[in-house]
Amino acid sequence: MTFTLKAIPRVAGIIAVLALVAACGPGTGDLGSVATPEPTSVASVDVQSPEPTGGATSTPGPTGSAQPSPSALPEGTTTVRAYFFLGSFTHPAGLAPVLREIPRTQAVATAAMTALIAGPNDREMSTSPAMYTTIPDGTRLLGLTVANGVAMVNLSKEFESGGGSASVLGRLAQVVYTLTQFPTVQKVSFELDGQAVTTFSGEGVLFAHPVGRADYTDQLPAIFLDRPAWGAALGNTARLVGLSKVFEATFRYTVLDAAGTQLVDNQAMATCGSGCWGTFDLVFQYHVATPQWGTLRVYDLSAKDGTPENVTEYPVWLTPRP
Repeated sequence: MTFTLKAIPRVAGIIAVLALVAACGPGTGDLGSVATPEPTSVASVDVQSPEPTGGATSTPGPTGSAQPSPSALPEGTTTVRAYFFLGSFTHPAGLAPVLREIPRTQAVATAAMTALIAGPNDREMSTSPAMYTTIPDGTRLLGLTVANGVAMVNLSKEFESGGGSASVLGRLAQVVYTLTQFPTVQKVSFELDGQAVTTFSGEGVLFAHPVGRADYTDQLPAIFLDRPAWGAALGNTARLVGLSKVFEATFRYTVLDAAGTQLVDNQAMATCGSGCWGTFDLVFQYHVATPQWGTLRVYDLSAKDGTPENVTEYPVWLTPRP
């Protein structure tokens, strides 16, 4: 099955990675490989299971310009995820992960928060659809501790400034998803300038207990990809991991090569749908002759007329089968 989305151009470009570090709990292993300024060769779920990468080459990118491919992670570095909002032409924006290379450290949670506060880079903001953050300018990370599965994050007062309730919920979700990428963190509590938060901003957002990912599923796209990250290598065999909330739990995933030729278009099913969030973990293979940039697209079909909806697109690095 094929379709054309005239309103959604293929995402092009490579992402530039930023790296900053501080101190937190024990290290959790490597997320994978990244070569500045290219995307990593690892998608983004198994933080203790790095995946292999190929050597660096120069190949045509999605726009036809020469772009370098991912290569092995430099010694002494690792990768973390930060969660931003990815726009869409067919549904409201939702969270999506990007990867950042950092110097190797046991302070991975603090490093991830620092990358989150720094915001999307120029490539991520200039793509179509673009990425953006709801975290206010001037926000500073003042402290971070992890104990008994709960991260206590201390942010400056700027974090609660500006925006309505939608913006407030968005920035809280960005922090929660970024910190809970690590297996030592299941929930998050917030402080502002060292004071525990019970009511956030003037928007009536209450904190009766630490919050986790399940508290912010309304900030996700209908089909949420947590693996691969935006701009990461897809791998071959490829793996898609995430959540969805679509009619009858059924959706489709498509892979396009650099020329826009469809390589894969398969139906998938999550563990739940039609009013509930279900999980999915899919593996598949595709064929390309040379390493190149491509597009990963997930979507479902309207129950009313069969048109594509809830479309999310990522640039991904495609590699031939070994």
